[in-house]
Amino acid sequence: MEQEKRVCLVTGASAGIGAAIAREYAARGWNLALTARREEPMVELATQLKKEFGTTSHIFPCDLFEMGAVDELMERINSKGLHIDGLVNNAGYGHPGRYLDSPWDDHDKFLRLMLTVPSELAYAVLGPMRDKGFGRVINVASLAGHLPGSKGHTLYAAVKSYLIKFSQSLNSELLSQGVHVSALCPGFTYSEFHDVNGTRDAMNRLPDYMWMDADECAELAVEACERNKAVFIPGLVNRFIALLARVLPESIAQSLMRKNSEKFRKT
Repeated sequence: MEQEKRVCLVTGASAGIGAAIAREYAARGWNLALTARREEPMVELATQLKKEFGTTSHIFPCDLFEMGAVDELMERINSKGLHIDGLVNNAGYGHPGRYLDSPWDDHDKFLRLMLTVPSELAYAVLGPMRDKGFGRVINVASLAGHLPGSKGHTLYAAVKSYLIKFSQSLNSELLSQGVHVSALCPGFTYSEFHDVNGTRDAMNRLPDYMWMDADECAELAVEACERNKAVFIPGLVNRFIALLARVLPESIAQSLMRKNSEKFRKT
């Protein structure tokens, strides 16, 4: 029975939405392949999930910023004889400040982790998924991908928009082959994300109704992928914001974003 369990590979699995989605798949009877730079939180998570659900978690500490990291990760996974049935491209962060305030090397690293790595991982697992006739891929995008670009965190919305379009294309290409691809577009979610990118003080000023719990977001995301939703925005408030951005004249939407960027972006 253990060998028959499906395996989901989750990047950025040490905390936040990644850990929450790992927990959701464990609750659904899957085993896990967990990867992140920090090993200790993954070990703690694996221990909890083993106790609660009997989940076997294979832990692969990995720095996905490094060139060749995806090839090395997949070699380690294959050496254990694991077939990846699900992929959650969650690893990511927000790079604060305006575009010209950082050296190009910082932006290059950001684009590698946030754009190239999820594309490369998807390429590595989708062929075998298609051949097997089953697969689940969740690309963690953002509500920001549906909104005008902001001042500060210049590349963030751009790469999240890419993940949305990328997921839509893959969803269409694999529609009849048993492989579901979904872009998850959360809004403000309780996690370490805002501590890491230096926006926690600004986030604390937002009203409670703007926030979603990571576990709730994860449950909704996995269910949306099961229903093969190409793009999923969890939460009524977030869906309303995305709709408003679509129906407002572009100049007005851009003006509103420009005036309010400092409320949720470090500029």
